[in-house]
Amino acid sequence: MVTATAEGSRLRLHLDKLNCAGCVRRAETALLAEPGVSDVAVNLANASADLTLGAPATAQSVAARLDGAGYPAHRDELVLALDGMTCASCVARVERALLAAPGVLSAAVNLAAGQARVQVLEGATTAQALARAATDAGYPATPDDGDATPASPTARHDAEATAIKRNFLLAAALTLPVFVLEMGGHVVPPFHHWIHHTIGMQASWMVQFVLTTLVLAWPGRAFYLRGFPALWRRAPDMNSLVAMGTAAAWAYSVVALFAPGVLPVGTRAVYFEAAAVIVTLILLGRWLEARAKGRTGAAIARLIGLQPREARVLRDGVEVTVPLTALTPGDLIRIRPGERVPVDGAVAEGSSFVDESMITGEPVPVEKGTGARLTGGTVNGTGSVVMRATHVGGDTVLAQIIRMVEAAQGAKLPIQALVDRVTLWFVPAVMVVAVVAVAGWLAFGPDLTFALVAGVSVLIIACPCAMGLATPTSVMVGTGRAAELGVLFRKGTALQGLEKVRLVAFDKTGTLTEGRPVLTDLAVIEGQDEAQALALAAALEAQSEHPVAQAVVAAAHARGLTLPQADGFDSITGFGIRGQVEGRAVLIGAARLMEREGVDMGALAARATALGAQARTPLWLAIDGRAVALLGVADRVKPGAAAAIAALHAMGLKTAMISGDTRAAAQAVADELGIDHVVAEVLPDGKVTALKALREAHGPVAFVGDGINDAPALAEADAGIAIGTGTDVAVETADVVLASGDPGRVATALEVSRLTMRNIRQNLFWAFAYNTALIPVAAGVLYPATGIMLSPELAAGAMALSSVFVLSNALRLRYITPRVPATVPDTQTEALA
Repeated sequence: MVTATAEGSRLRLHLDKLNCAGCVRRAETALLAEPGVSDVAVNLANASADLTLGAPATAQSVAARLDGAGYPAHRDELVLALDGMTCASCVARVERALLAAPGVLSAAVNLAAGQARVQVLEGATTAQALARAATDAGYPATPDDGDATPASPTARHDAEATAIKRNFLLAAALTLPVFVLEMGGHVVPPFHHWIHHTIGMQASWMVQFVLTTLVLAWPGRAFYLRGFPALWRRAPDMNSLVAMGTAAAWAYSVVALFAPGVLPVGTRAVYFEAAAVIVTLILLGRWLEARAKGRTGAAIARLIGLQPREARVLRDGVEVTVPLTALTPGDLIRIRPGERVPVDGAVAEGSSFVDESMITGEPVPVEKGTGARLTGGTVNGTGSVVMRATHVGGDTVLAQIIRMVEAAQGAKLPIQALVDRVTLWFVPAVMVVAVVAVAGWLAFGPDLTFALVAGVSVLIIACPCAMGLATPTSVMVGTGRAAELGVLFRKGTALQGLEKVRLVAFDKTGTLTEGRPVLTDLAVIEGQDEAQALALAAALEAQSEHPVAQAVVAAAHARGLTLPQADGFDSITGFGIRGQVEGRAVLIGAARLMEREGVDMGALAARATALGAQARTPLWLAIDGRAVALLGVADRVKPGAAAAIAALHAMGLKTAMISGDTRAAAQAVADELGIDHVVAEVLPDGKVTALKALREAHGPVAFVGDGINDAPALAEADAGIAIGTGTDVAVETADVVLASGDPGRVATALEVSRLTMRNIRQNLFWAFAYNTALIPVAAGVLYPATGIMLSPELAAGAMALSSVFVLSNALRLRYITPRVPATVPDTQTEALA
């Protein structure tokens, strides 16, 4: 809540960690210590703080003061849809207007998306108030309410492109006669004589005046409606440059046509065609730009397109078709073969195979039976199922992915800071150069018309658009393509941070390994049937809930074995289990169980030693006092783990594994995968210490993990990468989330980061080099030595192509391919085949 007072703005903030009267006193003391803050009242009952905010205090300084005191204020993020932004100068001015609003901590404006993401102190302001601030600055804004089913950003860009195309075609139709009348004689001299002897030059200029005025006042009016008001506010932008340049050419021509006596002798000439062609070419550039912008958001559009518009709900036993917005948790929904799953839920009836590749990237359909989870946007196979909805609207996985990608695309990278500092003063600087060029050529040049051409060319050729689009378009396309490849950037800034990484550290269990034990080896003594031994072992293990026991039972089921009846089950803590199977005494457990029971391990002892060296747990099976089989159980390495480590090495990165397992188990996995460094037997806080040591030795580090115990390390790393199949805590702590459990996506994330940052640097180099090189040429610095003078028409064409080049270069990121192909998890059957 914000109210204005004579002393400043009255704010109400919501605080965390207020537990007692002592907390209240300390919070009030911290706030009153901030210069400019007064009338502080902290309320323990509703955990709020009311205060008056005056100069020099700011929302940022108040938030920092509360953070330091240990009572952080709640933050919120508000999103605005913006209109009227055309260049980087517009971005800087919108951000400045938003940051001046009470309660605003930061503002990130994205030119390519036409969107602003504003972090505020919760309750200190509203989206409507921020929209008014942006609108008052000259850029109409509306709150983005984050509907459950968001509209595709491509649709908005398509509508914009259609409107600009219509204006361009109209301008081109009106400009063509003007161009032919004025320039035709330069190309074909007889045409000039024909015009002179038929309608006459005065009539020709009159026709050009009428048509050019229509071009400027009709399809080109937006330049003037936006450019001149920005000039009056002393905040000139790209539109201001175009408006000033074309207005100057038009006004000079009007004087030459209707009051030639005002001009010096020999300087009477018209530049109607220059004004008309400039507007037409810039409209062409903006049309191509809008089309390209639409393609930058294609990834979001495709994600939104995964969601069907309707669903068949079972109500009182009758199928009713309802829109997705009418679904509620608990609804029973019929999904026919080939249809998309509408929302998140679980199978209530039936079974099928579901293609989840669009969410996880895994290429093979997954079998779904009663109770199995279904994710909205995935495709049902050949079976018909009834699902019970659990998450609908904005709570679905797909909606969360869309929000995550949008947030990443709207982020402002640190590299953008330089651009922001330059572009805020770029347009005023161009105007100064134009004035200097006109004044210089008036003093030392041939005539007034030459000076006019130089000034107009400078105004028109300057392109802050390219500088403004260089970073956000690459970020939008790069993060969108990453989402299609199963890599979700929760924070757009991770794009730049990930590029600097020199070492990637992995958690072991659940990240590089399956996270569950499986039967990997089965050896029997001579004369013993392997299938019978496994069946006997599984029959007894079926009575246990231990994960190792479940691995043995799963292996037996995978082979299609029928398990005999087991009796007299007894668990011997720390040793193993015993019981009766088909009247035979069965023992299963560690070597120490065999030793305790006096069972001779004989020829299988050497094999047990080898299994231990391979980080596998040896289990002995004894029947009637005789050791007959040895089972090897291990948390098996994921199929794509070795390829993922190899891909990282190929990228010139070092790898490490940090694990709480024993040194032998961790080293065995590291040797199998070719990992460079191993840190074993560490607790969760020990992982943080290990990361700090690795950073000191190798530089910036990324950490890849999946569990609650990995959260501290994910937060400590320069880039935290969470496996999407992991816990919510890990996902919330990470900067990057992999949609599936495939570790190969780590290399893809790094590849996207590297290519996107390289693309951004290419765009920035082009944008700055273009303006640095061509503005002096337009001003005429080459004319004395070479006689080369850039015409306003060529300047307009060059400016339009500059933005199109930046956008086209960014769109190349749509073709990034994964470093490591998606892998399909092995099954128990494959393990024992």
